[in-house]
Amino acid sequence: MLYTLVALIIMAASFLFAMLGLGGGMIYVPVLKWAGFPVKEVAIPLGLLLNGLNTLFALIPYSRKKLVDWRGGSSMAVTAFIAAPIGAYSSRFVSVDTLMILFAIMVFLAAIRMTVFALHAEPEHKIGAGKRAVIGVCVGAFAGFTGGLLGLGGGFIIAPILMWLGYRTKEAAATTAYVVTFSSLSGYLGHVAEGHFNVLFTVIVVAAVVVGSQLGGSFMSGKAKTKRVKQLYAVVLLGVAIKLFIGAL
Repeated sequence: MLYTLVALIIMAASFLFAMLGLGGGMIYVPVLKWAGFPVKEVAIPLGLLLNGLNTLFALIPYSRKKLVDWRGGSSMAVTAFIAAPIGAYSSRFVSVDTLMILFAIMVFLAAIRMTVFALHAEPEHKIGAGKRAVIGVCVGAFAGFTGGLLGLGGGFIIAPILMWLGYRTKEAAATTAYVVTFSSLSGYLGHVAEGHFNVLFTVIVVAAVVVGSQLGGSFMSGKAKTKRVKQLYAVVLLGVAIKLFIGAL
């Protein structure tokens, strides 16, 4: 019964987060923690795996609609891929309570950022390719390290930056999914290398993520109203952040 309930929650989260290319790690990790799984040994590594699979499968409908900026996102993807295992390794030196507080702060900031972006119209132009590449390298490294440390893909950092760089919401979501796939799976391998792996329960939640990501990616690339998606996403994140702060303190 517990596994079924967790799988249903993860499927719903995958649907929502796939729409913005964000994986869902900020929901997966708290849900797995609340279900009684150890944070460092199960919740964070499994959260990263699910995060990467969610964005990977969401890339299928996004790429069909030609929404992914493969070239523009590559600088972020490479540095995030390199930095994520370093963050995963660093988690062994940080207490669980500290990780949860950091997690809550990051989720709260992501909610504020998305609320701000929901109030603005879609951008008309991107900044220059050279500046995007330089910013992408720095942002990818930070997002990868933070994501590996906390069990996230770093998408909550990447998506607002892409919108600030001039990407429209759907293109930002698709390109974020591209970057997050690399950072999440790289961070997951970093945790597995530390011996943090639990084979039980994985098949069920992976199946839930596959279904949710396909539905969410298809909906976002087609009929979704971007402003409503951003507003809903901000509300969900704010609720998660409040719950995490209460639990950590």
